[in-house]
Amino acid sequence: MQEHHQEIVLGDVTLTRLVEYFGPVDIAPRTFFPEAPEAAWRKHGPWLTPDFVDADADVVVSAIQTWLLRSEGRNILIDTGVGNHKERPYSPVWSRRESDFLGELARAGLAPEDVDLVVNTHLHVDHVGWNTRLAGREWVPTFPNATYLMPRADFDFWNPANGHTPRLGRGNQNVFEDSVAPVFDAGQAQLWEDGHTIDADLRLEAAPGHTPGSSVVRLASRGDRALFVGDLVHSALQIVEPDANSCFCEDPAESRATRRRLLGEAADTRALLFPAHLGGHGGAEVTREGDGFAVGEWAPFARI
Repeated sequence: MQEHHQEIVLGDVTLTRLVEYFGPVDIAPRTFFPEAPEAAWRKHGPWLTPDFVDADADVVVSAIQTWLLRSEGRNILIDTGVGNHKERPYSPVWSRRESDFLGELARAGLAPEDVDLVVNTHLHVDHVGWNTRLAGREWVPTFPNATYLMPRADFDFWNPANGHTPRLGRGNQNVFEDSVAPVFDAGQAQLWEDGHTIDADLRLEAAPGHTPGSSVVRLASRGDRALFVGDLVHSALQIVEPDANSCFCEDPAESRATRRRLLGEAADTRALLFPAHLGGHGGAEVTREGDGFAVGEWAPFARI
């Protein structure tokens, strides 16, 4: 494994971290993780500050980031963040943003046209935003040459025509219409179920719980391993308190079971764990500790 600032090499895959946002998300930690016992906050609060919690302001701190993988000659994005100019009336922290995400992509050496594949681990507001961009008054795919892999279970669940009532309430309002449907209508969406092989080193697998279609990208290349787990682990707190769901998990029991399974796999196979929103070093090695887990070493990215 080689490393350089916000880029590391895992086997034959080069991984670059593209950060759209890092800061408070205006939700108190005990609201965000209502199942975490008070003793957990007393025990872990000191080291969770400042990368994951702002104790003084009593808010969760989060990164919005995209993982860029260069594999077998293709450029692959895992999750596309919040996006610009989106109307998010019930998620104001993500509404009408004007970030330099495409500048981040350019600094990594890519134009939107160079992206070959987009993976949406699930279809929440902060994972699909850069799927599209505003062209005049129309939402068009940001990456015109890419295939977008979307889990069919989430595509159906979040389609407002199907009338589901999510735990997220109205937090995902407008998301399907401006960030999912335009990609599907352009013929660039590929809906998958159960699993999908990306290439010899990368596989996409269902990991439901956080949402019905939540998924994980598994990397295994020449002895190096990584798991990109989306929001099944939202904060470093959930590595050491794996039964503490976020308040946004659609199926709490399934989410806990899936999280424990993936943390166990990370620990047993020495896979780096890359959640979607981890600040600091962006990921971690996981070790077993009793019937739970602990953070071994942080991932070799520069700390943000």
